[in-house]
Parts: sequence; structure tokens; C-alpha cells
Amino acid sequence: MPQKLVYEPGRPIRMTLIANWFCVDVFNMTSEFFISIWCRVNVDLACSEEPNKQSSLFDTLRQCGSLLSGYNGNVNNCLYALGEDCRTTVWTYGIDGEDGVLDSFQPDEQLKKKKKISYVRTRRDVYKALGPGSGAEPATVLAFGSLFTSSYKGSELYIDIHEAPRDQRMQSLIEKVGFLPFVPEIISAGKEFASETIKSPFLCAQLRLLDGQFKNHWKVTFQGLQQKIESLKHEGALPIHIFVMTDLPEGNWTGSCLGDLARDSSAFKLHVLRENDNLVTRTAKKLAAAGNGMKFSYHPERLDGMKKHCRPPLLPDMLLYIEESVCSCASLGFVGTEGSTIAESIELMRKYGVCSG
Repeated sequence: MPQKLVYEPGRPIRMTLIANWFCVDVFNMTSEFFISIWCRVNVDLACSEEPNKQSSLFDTLRQCGSLLSGYNGNVNNCLYALGEDCRTTVWTYGIDGEDGVLDSFQPDEQLKKKKKISYVRTRRDVYKALGPGSGAEPATVLAFGSLFTSSYKGSELYIDIHEAPRDQRMQSLIEKVGFLPFVPEIISAGKEFASETIKSPFLCAQLRLLDGQFKNHWKVTFQGLQQKIESLKHEGALPIHIFVMTDLPEGNWTGSCLGDLARDSSAFKLHVLRENDNLVTRTAKKLAAAGNGMKFSYHPERLDGMKKHCRPPLLPDMLLYIEESVCSCASLGFVGTEGSTIAESIELMRKYGVCSG
């Protein structure tokens, strides 16, 4: 079965590898970028001063965009639109007897009232629904009208595909994409900061303190860091170098564990990266020059308005990713915030030896 691309009208594009029976969200790929690749057009022409080139670009995008949206029908079975609603469907793969059965989670009366919903959830096998012999088989683009319209929290409830034990080919594919590394520019920046700025073995502390549930668990978060620090005190020489990756501004460290560490300069040397640091801006420029960032922006409701919104290239936001890369090089260990997806990402980078590689 060929690889499928998923287009969700009106929202950031999600590319989904249906052939692998699991979903990979690409949140930073906007609709215009996806369409420019799919339709094989050079969107930079929107900023051209030559009217003929602009006109040709708009005509091509209108025709191709119309096909992707299904506005003029399904030409040559290119597009297949799914009607399943994410709130009522849990996608599974290869689990005998699960297709069409009720899911174990059903909304209670309180949730129905709070979310203003009234439905039951069923489990659907993605292979039976979209695989060989299905209506989706001949299509190249699958349009999920509501697969990702619910909030991020609890998204695992809607896609329950973690392994394919009876299908070695699929299991191999799942394992191969278990870790997707950053581009070389980001990895190199992290290594550079570790070797040329910190210059010593160091501990990485990823402390997520202000977002959502994390702002109510400072004590637990700092407890893990303090335990690790006490262990290092008994193992090596002072000062202990610590790379701090946190969403808590340095001006607010006073009165916290971070404030205590910063004051004790004889025992600890803290290192941080800032948005305006030369390394961060230099890396962002490298990525922009390599074509890994968006080159222009336009108002999505009016294609002819693209020309009015042309602007110089915007530098991508690199700080978070370079910080993760730095943490992959922390030879004294890593302390992450429990439940943080960023911490999970760093753990994967360390597991796969990104820094040493």
C-alpha cells in the first residue's frame, strides 16, 4: 500500500504515514508550505515583481488547492475524505475482534454536560478501514476532517497504535521512527555550547515550572535536582557545572532552588542559553538559509493577498531545540521534569547517543 498524505482543511498540516499505521504530527508545517510542495510550485514567486509569474503561480495554486480540498470533486481518486469523528473513533491496528467494538472509555454524564457532547466511542482497525480493499486504497491524499480537532491533552485516546507484534515489517518501521533527530545545524550548536562555553563535564537540569500542571509541583521538581546534586557533591570536585533549561525567568529565581544554586558560586557554576545569544541567532540563520524555515506569510482567506504580505525571511525559534541538544551532551547526567514531553525528547536523544554520534 503506498504512503498516504493527510490534509486537514483550514488547519496546520498533519502528515500521516498511514502505511506505517501510526501518525506523525508536523505542527510547524503550515498549509501554504505543504501545498507548495504538493503542487510543485515555487511560492517565492508571490514576492516577485513580474506580474506574469505571479498570475501563473496563483492559477496553479487555485487548481491544485481545489483538488486537495475536494471542492471540484475527487479527480482520479486522488482524494479520499474520512467521515469518522475523532471524538467517536479510536484507531487501532491488528488487534483481533476490536474493529467496531465499544471503547473502554465512554463519557460520563458530567463530561457530556461539561463538553456538551453526546456520543459513544468505538474502536476501528485502521488496516480494515483504510487498507487493501477499502475505499481509501486507491487514494493518494486522505482528508481527516476532524481527526485532530480535539485538544492535545488526551490525544493518545484517539490513536491507540503502539506496536504491531504480528507484523514484523510494520514493527520494524515503528522502531525506525521511534527517534527522529534534529537537523545537523541544531545538533552542532548544542555540541558547540557544551565544548566551547561550558568546557567541563556538566549536569543538565530541565525544569518546567510555569506551564499548566507543572506550576503546582515545584517541590517535587526541585527535589529530584537536589538529590542529584548531593550525589555529585560526594563524587567529584567543585564547582559542579549545571546547564539550566527552564521556563522560569532568571529574575524570578530568588527564593527557589535555582536562586540558592546561583548564590553558591563556589560550589556551582550555572549556564543558560538566551534567545538573543549569538549561537542561537547564528543557528537560526543557518536553518533559514538552508530552506528549513518559512520564507513568507500570507493571509489564508485571500490568495491574491499573498503579494501584500511578503516580508523578509523570518528566523525560526531555535532556543528550545538547541537547549535539548546541549542536554544530550551532559556527561554528569540529566534531571528532567516528570511528565514533560521535552524531558522525554532529551531522554531519547541521550539514549541514542546524539552528542557522541
